[in-house]
Amino acid sequence: MTTVDVNGIAVGVESFGARGAPLVLLAGGPTMLSWPDALCGRLAAGGRRVVRYDLRDSGESTTADPRAPAYTLRTLAADAAALAGALGGGAGVHLAGIGVGGLVAQVAALDHPGAFRALTLACTRPVAPGPPDDDLPGHDGATMGRLFARAAPDWADREAVAEFAAAGARILGDDPAAARALAARVWERTPAAAAPVHLANQLGLVFSRLDCTPRWRERLPGIAVPALVVHGRRNRFFPLGNGRALAREIPGARLLVLDEAATVIPDAAAGEVAAAMLALG
Repeated sequence: MTTVDVNGIAVGVESFGARGAPLVLLAGGPTMLSWPDALCGRLAAGGRRVVRYDLRDSGESTTADPRAPAYTLRTLAADAAALAGALGGGAGVHLAGIGVGGLVAQVAALDHPGAFRALTLACTRPVAPGPPDDDLPGHDGATMGRLFARAAPDWADREAVAEFAAAGARILGDDPAAARALAARVWERTPAAAAPVHLANQLGLVFSRLDCTPRWRERLPGIAVPALVVHGRRNRFFPLGNGRALAREIPGARLLVLDEAATVIPDAAAGEVAAAMLALG
């Protein structure tokens, strides 16, 4: 892992594969560890240089005050384009975003169309955080009630944070053991951080405070690169209708539904997802 300076900040990155291979840039959701090691390895084995990165206010990237972000969604999109250029990808970069990183990737593809040759959107939706459009399914109410009724952990306690993540995964339909291990890895990257920083890393709550205007859903038909939408059939946070809408509104996009997945890409699906991403070119 290292950092790359773009747009006046340091961006935490990790690379896999041969340096001269076609670049796949993975926007974190919000940390780079949202992209599974297994998937990164499969893409690298398929002849790609894979770089996953942390969004601002997460991981190894510049962190200021996640409670009051002094940037917008479009700033994060500009970071993606600048990082693609700094890594030497030219116009041949395949951009992918997962979860809230999927919002970043959509806006980046729209605002910087010359920077990317392909787009993958995983476990995300075509509108900003908050109430969805009337035709889109919102968060499952019962699930959200259980999720947010829990007391927050002691963010200074690694094991408490890991167990909090495992309990959340049980509610969301994800693998608790995998969630526990991932949360511990995320925590270990900023062990002395204050609670708001851990919240930003673990839950991406900075997006609830981020300026995500203007809307971009109506611009999605303007995406002119090959696109893949990956969504878990059991996703109760961004239900499947959101992925279907993305695939419907981006011309020629393929929808890959993972029957046994919820809000994350499980290791068992890494081969299938990698094959679909590699097929984009």
